[in-house]
Amino acid sequence: MDLEKINEPLLVWFKENKRYMPWREQPTFYYVWLSEIMLQQTRVDTVIPYFERFIKEIPTIEALANISDDKLLKLWEGLGYYNRARNLKIAANQIMSEFDGIYPTTYDDILRLKGIGTYTAGAIMSIVYNKKVAAVDGNVLRVLTRVLKDDSDIMSERTKKKFKELIEKNMPENARDYTQALMELGALVCLPNGEPKCSVCPLRSFCEAYQTNTISNYPVKKIQKIRKIEKRSVFLFVYQNQVLIEKRKDKGLLKGLYQFPNINGHFSKAEMKYFFDEMGFDTSTFEKLPEAKHIFSHLEWHMQGYYVPVSIKTEGLWVTVDELKRNYSIPTAFKVYRKELEGRLSRDLFDKHEDLW
Repeated sequence: MDLEKINEPLLVWFKENKRYMPWREQPTFYYVWLSEIMLQQTRVDTVIPYFERFIKEIPTIEALANISDDKLLKLWEGLGYYNRARNLKIAANQIMSEFDGIYPTTYDDILRLKGIGTYTAGAIMSIVYNKKVAAVDGNVLRVLTRVLKDDSDIMSERTKKKFKELIEKNMPENARDYTQALMELGALVCLPNGEPKCSVCPLRSFCEAYQTNTISNYPVKKIQKIRKIEKRSVFLFVYQNQVLIEKRKDKGLLKGLYQFPNINGHFSKAEMKYFFDEMGFDTSTFEKLPEAKHIFSHLEWHMQGYYVPVSIKTEGLWVTVDELKRNYSIPTAFKVYRKELEGRLSRDLFDKHEDLW
C-alpha cells in the first residue's frame, strides 16, 4: 500500500479530535522535550499536572541546569524512572555549556544530549521545527503495523529503523501535525490489547488488518524475559509524629532517592524482634501492614510492611509527614506504606486533639 494515502484523512481527523495538552499550545523545544520525557511509561492525564508544576518551578533551561538534585527529584516524585529527571538536568547543562544556552536545531546535535534517543529527537525535530523526521513509538508502530499488516517484531531496532525510513519517505509538509496525529490515533483509537475502536478510525478503509479481520494479530511483540522476584520487608519506624527515612546509594536501582528502611527477605515475628533490637530500638509491639508489589522493568518487589512505634530515636533522618511531602522524594514503590503512614499519623493527631476537649 502507498502509505502517503493515509496523510489527508489522518490530518483531518487530528484537527477535529486532538486533545488539549499545554505543551501543544506552546511547542517550544523545552516544552516538547520535557513532555516527551515525562510521557515515557506515563499517561497524558497523569503528566499534565506534573508538567505544569515543573514549568512553574523551573521555567527556563538555566533554572533546570542549576536546580538541586533533591528539589528536582521531589518535583519528579510519582513519575518513576528517576534517571529521566537526572538526565534532563545533565542535558540542560550540556545546552548551557556546549550550545551557549541556545537550543540545538539539528537532529545530530539533539541526539548528543543526555537521555535523548531517536524517538525524542524525532519528536523535537518534527513538532518544534516542523522537519520531516519521524518519531517512532509504540503508538505509531501499532497503527502502522496494522495498516500495513506487517508482522515484524516491534521490539527490534531493525523494525523501528524500517518504519522511521518509511514514515520520512511519505511524510507531508505539515510534519508537526502528522507526527502528533499518528501518536494521537494510537492513543485514542488504535488501542492495544484487542480493544481498537475501528468503527471511528479514519484509516479503516486503508487498514489491511481491518479489511482482513486480523487486527488482533498486530503488532507482533517478542516475549520479554521473565522478571526476577525479590522479597523485601519495609519498616515504618515512628517516634511520636516523625518517621525514619534514609537516602539510597548514588548508584543502582532508585539511586539517590529517599526510602523507608527495608531489607531483603520476609521474616517471622521473632526474627523481626531480633532485627529491631539489633538496630537499637526499644520496642515491644509492632504491626504487620498490607502486602504490596511493585514492578520495575526487570524486577518485581514483593513487600511486607511493618508499622513500628518506638520509644527512642536512633541516629538517622527523622521527618514529619509534612516535611516528607515538601522535601523528600519517596519512590512510587513505597506508595502503599506512605499512605499507611499518613493515615495513621493523621488519626493519632486527631485523637490527641480530641483528648483536649
